[in-house]
Amino acid sequence: MIKRNIALCIVLSIVTCGIYGIYWMIVLANETNVASGHAQDGTSGGIVFLLTLVTCGIYGIYWAYKQGEKINEAKAMRNMPTDSNAGVLYLILEIFGLGIIAYALMQNELNKMS
Repeated sequence: MIKRNIALCIVLSIVTCGIYGIYWMIVLANETNVASGHAQDGTSGGIVFLLTLVTCGIYGIYWAYKQGEKINEAKAMRNMPTDSNAGVLYLILEIFGLGIIAYALMQNELNKMS
């Protein structure tokens, strides 16, 4: 896993009109799968993006919730304290159009694990 500067990721997402945000979502999905031990059976980042695009964002909302569960699994594997409400928080942020904040929170948790 690569530690990413969250502020830089947010700025790049804004400056590139969301193109970097798509890349960031793909990388978050892949790295979370690896961290939680779902690298073989988890949905890859490219598939997450494709399904989100095809379902007009609905799959992205579901994915955000599942990310919370996977991040908690990864934290439990490393004997770190878990937050059972993380998935719900990511879900709510996605529903209200604040996905970039959810991505930043996910990245923060992954940065703590690396």
